Parts: sequence; structure tokens; C-alpha cells
Amino acid sequence: MRYTLYYWPTIQGRGEFVRLALEEADIRYDDIARTDGGEDVMLSLLDDDRVAQPPFAPPFLKAGKLLIGQTANILLFLGERHGLAPESSGGRLWTHQLQLTIADLVAEVHDAHHPIAASLYYEDQKREAKKRAANLIGERLPKYLDYFERVLERNPRGSNYLVGARVTYADLSAFQLVAGLQYAFPKAMARLGKKRARLIQLHARVAERPRIASYLASSRRIPFNEQGIFRHYPELDS
Repeated sequence: MRYTLYYWPTIQGRGEFVRLALEEADIRYDDIARTDGGEDVMLSLLDDDRVAQPPFAPPFLKAGKLLIGQTANILLFLGERHGLAPESSGGRLWTHQLQLTIADLVAEVHDAHHPIAASLYYEDQKREAKKRAANLIGERLPKYLDYFERVLERNPRGSNYLVGARVTYADLSAFQLVAGLQYAFPKAMARLGKKRARLIQLHARVAERPRIASYLASSRRIPFNEQGIFRHYPELDS
């Protein structure tokens, strides 16, 4: 089956977590909004009254007759069908739980530069963003990073991955999380990363996987920029 991914064409955002899974599993897919007229197609689906189960917002994935929304939900679907999640129900739930925790942190990162409203420009909320980013770096990031470090340490299989003995979509998402944080907060992550060696090593390990390395070096990988979730504003990095 060839899938169709619907996400914004100029940012990594939440869609990048899905792209990484598609690339690692060597799944054929169309990143539709990056084709001519594709963004209009995506937007029309969101407003199409004929869609019985419409997604709230991108990303969403078309798989045959299924239209699946929400990043963690898409990855739950792909993981089970393409070898990126454990075979046991308990293992799949644990992987999904880790993905939801990553999603929680991603939302907090977004709110660091848009603490009042997503509809306002960053320049309209810089003072509040500075306070929110200080809280993120000083309190929230250490708590989340320590959690993933503990998960890696306590993996009963003794592997270098978050779940079981082989890579899952949670590892790919952890890679993207660390990559985004290193882009947005390079000073803070240089400091925080020193005490989270397992997580930093996981990031490096995923980046070296052949299909991921090929993807990262290709034009399919959209560069980080200041329109996505992970944004680098020097005044917020401490």
C-alpha cells in the first residue's frame, strides 16, 4: 500500500515524527502538500463535509479507506503494521505511552515561544516567552530528559533502545525530539545533555541508521526553521 501524508510543506513540525517512521520502515508515501496544488488538496479535506471522520488538523495519513489523524495515533498504526513496535499488546501500549509523553514535551516546547496564543506572532509575546522558556529549561526539560534517561537505563532487555531489543517509532521520535531541542536551545542542551548520555547516544545511534541517514542527507528532510515547533531564538536559550 502506498500512503499519503498530509502536512504543511515548509516545516518539520509534528509531521516529521511520521516522516521518520515512514522512512525507517521503507514505506512508499506521497508527502502531498509538497506537490503542486497539494496543500490545497490537504486543506479541502479538512473542510470536506463528505468526510465522515474528519481530522482536526495536520498531520493525517491516508491508508486505503482510512484517514488517520494525530501524530501518536498515526505512529500507533504504522508501528503495528510495519515492524516499528513490539508484537505484544503490552509492548505496543508502552511504546504508545512513550510517544504520548514525547508529544506532551513537544507541546511545551511550542508554548515556550507562543505562551499566550498560537495566533499571535512571537514578537507580540516576547516578554512572556522569555519567562516560559526559562521555566522550560530550568524545570521541565530536566524532568522529561531524566525520565527518558531512566527508561533507557531500565529497559529489561538491556538494549540501547527505549523499548525491547530493537528500534521502535518511539526511538525515532526521541531522535527528533533531541535534534529539535539541540536546534532550539543549543546552549541549554549542551549543558543538559552531559548528564543524559544514554539519550544523547540514542540520538546519534538513530541518525546513523542507513535509511535515516539517507533521509537526513536528502532534500526530503526540511531544515529546521523559525516557523515550526522547534525555533531558535537566542534570547530564549540559556
